[in-house]
Amino acid sequence: MLSATPESPPMFENKLIDFFSRVPWFAVPIVFLPLIGGSFAWGLLRAGATLVPSIGAFAIGVFVWTLTEYWLHRTLFHWTPNTSWGPRFHFILHGVHHDLVNDRYRLVMPPAASLGLGVLFFGLWYLILGPVWVYPFFAGKMFGYLAYDMTHYYVHHGKVYGKWFKRLRAHHMNHHHNKEGRKFGVSTTLWDHVFGTC
Repeated sequence: MLSATPESPPMFENKLIDFFSRVPWFAVPIVFLPLIGGSFAWGLLRAGATLVPSIGAFAIGVFVWTLTEYWLHRTLFHWTPNTSWGPRFHFILHGVHHDLVNDRYRLVMPPAASLGLGVLFFGLWYLILGPVWVYPFFAGKMFGYLAYDMTHYYVHHGKVYGKWFKRLRAHHMNHHHNKEGRKFGVSTTLWDHVFGTC
C-alpha cells in the first residue's frame, strides 16, 4: 500500500526510513485527535482550567495556528539554505510536495516530524502561558494543524464542494502552478491578504 510507485518514488535509500516518509492522510487524525482531546481534558481535569475560558483559549489556539501555518510555509518550507545540503533539506521538507504535487503519500507531514515540532512549540507556549492555559490553547493549535493537513489533502485529492473550499483549492493550486512565491495560506487565505502575498 505504501510502497514506491511511479507517482511516489523513493526519497531515501534506506527502505525503512523511506517507508515512514510516506504517510496516508488518515494517520494525522489517528495521531492528533486523541492528543487534542487529551490536552483539552488535562487542562480541565488536572491543570485547573475552567470550561468557558478553556473554550476561548482553544479558539485562540486555532487562530494562532493559522498564522503559524502561513509563517512556516512562507519562510521555512520555501527556504533553501545556501549550503551543500540546502537543496536536499528543502526537497525533503517541502520541495518533494511541489515536485510530486499529486503524490497522496507525501502530502501530510510524517507524525514523527510533526510531533517533534509539536513538542518544541508546546515548550515555547508553556513558558508563555504557564501550566494551566497552555493545555486548552495547545489543543486548539493541534486542532488547527489537523484542519490544515486535512484541508490540504482535500484540496489536492477530494471532490471539492462549496464556494469556500473551491476558493481554497484555486488559491492553493495557484501557489503550486503559477505563484510559488505567493499564496502561502492553505486552510485560510487571511494572512495572504494581511501580508500582501495574495
